[in-house]
Order: sequence, then structure tokens, then C-alpha cells
Amino acid sequence: MKKEEIKKVVLAYSGGLDTSIIIPWLKENYNNCEVIAVSGNVGQDDELDGLEEKAIKTGASKLYVLDLTDEYVDDFIIPTMKAGAIYEEYLLGTSTARPCIAKGLVEVAKKENADAICHGCTGKGNDQVRFELTIKHFAPEMPIIAPWREWDIKSREEEIDYAEAHNVPLKINRETNYSKDKNLWHLSHEGLDLEEVENEPKYEEKGFLEMGVSPIDAPDEPTYIELDFEQGTPVALNGEKMTAKEIILALNELGGKNGIGLLDIIENRLVGMKCRGVYETPGGTILYKAHEYLESATLDKMTLHEKQKLAITFAEVVYNGQWYTPLREALSAFVDKTQENVTGKVRMKLYKGNIIKAGLWSDYSLYSEEIATFGESDYDQTDANGFINLFGLPITVQAMVDQKNNK
Repeated sequence: MKKEEIKKVVLAYSGGLDTSIIIPWLKENYNNCEVIAVSGNVGQDDELDGLEEKAIKTGASKLYVLDLTDEYVDDFIIPTMKAGAIYEEYLLGTSTARPCIAKGLVEVAKKENADAICHGCTGKGNDQVRFELTIKHFAPEMPIIAPWREWDIKSREEEIDYAEAHNVPLKINRETNYSKDKNLWHLSHEGLDLEEVENEPKYEEKGFLEMGVSPIDAPDEPTYIELDFEQGTPVALNGEKMTAKEIILALNELGGKNGIGLLDIIENRLVGMKCRGVYETPGGTILYKAHEYLESATLDKMTLHEKQKLAITFAEVVYNGQWYTPLREALSAFVDKTQENVTGKVRMKLYKGNIIKAGLWSDYSLYSEEIATFGESDYDQTDANGFINLFGLPITVQAMVDQKNNK
């Protein structure tokens, strides 16, 4: 489709710096086209306050706010958590949210008969890929506009200049201009002083952390929690039945106040460069540890080890924006099979940034105290003779051959 033929554009809108200036930019550069802003609510809370008024004042014709929180948790977070998928220590917060949001974007674009979909992702980042691969899956013929790959703006400072020149209201200033992404699973921080890897994150500085506190500022007394799982999915916290979303939100509060889930990493982006990010994932970190603890008792050795291998692939697929692919679906099918007996209760102790195992109960546990005990049991230790002889047979034969050939 030619540029002049685009009359209506659906914009992925967060109200942040990038998408705030994109509205007037689209109208200036795409023949005063109609801009329909769409915000996917994945749990960013107060970031949605005043969003409609801001979008309209900036030039949008309307704003859709899509409540995606349940879908995000049930269809993206929980399957990823059950897979044990971790990308270079990162618990895939932004990575899981983007395909969920992009799916909603396409639904609105089709409803509104839009000519194109626009996003505010930079040409340096991963999100451009995550958005566009999802759009291609659901609307392969839909044109995609990516202003960062078109305009002559080179930095966030120049974006602020543009916003000021066009009277676009911003919640940030040049001194607090971290690039952040927030949802109910995590909060990421990039930019400013974090771009210099020799700088320590300002964990103790007021206003830096939003989902919790530094372990230094956490209580001196531990917090005990109990989590119940059914087939790998969390179903209760401290004996109270809850949805997975409710559990994550409650764990965010408990983990946050105990300094849980802070991560400072230099990660490898899909586009080839390394970047430095600081992440807050208090509830998610607890959930991963608890689930891993239960799996250690309920999965047999070969299944557990194979699952751990495939967790790396699962994480790369999600990180790279390939959620809607046959491979991800096949991996999820494998994961679901492994979770059939991952049912039980775990107790964890939260203390100054640490998650300490404090007990496990499961009717499906493969751990047998009778077999593993150092005390008296029915286990016949002489059985080990034949096992070791057979297991070591290749080593024995190789040694005999080496001796024969004077090696």
C-alpha cells in the first residue's frame, strides 16, 4: 500500500515518550490520517490513568483500552513458567506481553478496517520483532509502520525536544528518562546511568524501584508462604484458593517487601548487540522457584533433564518473538505432558532477597524416604555390584584394549 493510501492507522499506545510523539508525527507524515490508539492492559496499573485524555489531546480519534490481564497470565505467563523458560536469567516479562498485546492490536485493526498498524519500537530492540511477527501471523497482508525506522529522530533527548515543540505532555524529564516497561509480571529499567556498566543500580535511591525494596531495606524477619499447584499451575496461596493472576499479584506484594526478584544483567538482544537492563520480578521469581522445587520431586530424572534442555529453546523462542509458531506449540505440548503429576504444596521462606526452601508435600512425589534413608531399609546394597559392573563395562573393555596395545 502506498503511503498516501493510508487513511486510518491503529497505534500501539502506552502513553510513554515514543508513542506520545508518534501520534502527531503520523498525522504530519501520513496525510493527516486518523490515528486510533490502542493500549493493552497487561497490568501496568497507574500508567493507564489519564491515558484517554492524553491520547485525544495529542491527536488520536479514540483510545481502546483492552483488558488483557487474564489472557496474559493464563495463555502466556503460566505456559512459560511451566516450561521453566529463562533467557539468560531473565524471566521474559516484556517478551511474553508483546505477542499478547499485538494480538489485541490486530483485532482492533480488523474491527476498525484500519489501513495499517503502527508501533513505537526502536530499530535497535527486540520488541519490533515481537510485535511484527505476531501481526504477520494474524494479519499477513497488514502494512506495518515503524517510525523509528523512518524518522530522523536519533535519541530520546530529540524525542523530548519534539514533544515540547508539539505540546505533547510527558510524565518524565531529561533526568528521570529511564526506558521502562511495566506489567503485572515485571518492571524493566534501561538507559541513563545504567548504560555505563561500571555503575551500580540505584536500588536504595527513592523512586528507582517500583515493585519492591532493596534487600538491604527488607524486614529483618522472614516471611513464610505456601503455594499449591495443580498440574503445574498455581491454584492457592497460604491455603486460599485464587486465580493465577491473583496469586501473582499477591506474590508481587510479598516478594517486593522482602527484596525478592531484582536482576541486573547484560543480555544478548536478538538484533545482535548486548544491552544492560535491571529487572524487578518479585512474584515471578517466587513462582519459578516454587514450581522448580515441586518438579524436583515429581518428575523422573530423564523427563526433568530433557525438560531443562528444552527450557532453553522455549526461552529463546519466546524472547525472539516466535510465540505463534509450530515449534512453540510443540514445546508447550511437551511441557503440558510433563506437568500431569506436578501437583502438591511447597513452603518457601522469603528473607532479604533470598527464597529458601522450607518444605514440600505431594502425593505424586518420587522421593522415597524408605529407599533413600541412611538408616536401615529393605534396599539391597549388594545390587550395586552388578549395576556397577555393567555400567562400567565400556571402561573396563577400553582399559583391557589399552593394556594389550601398551598404551
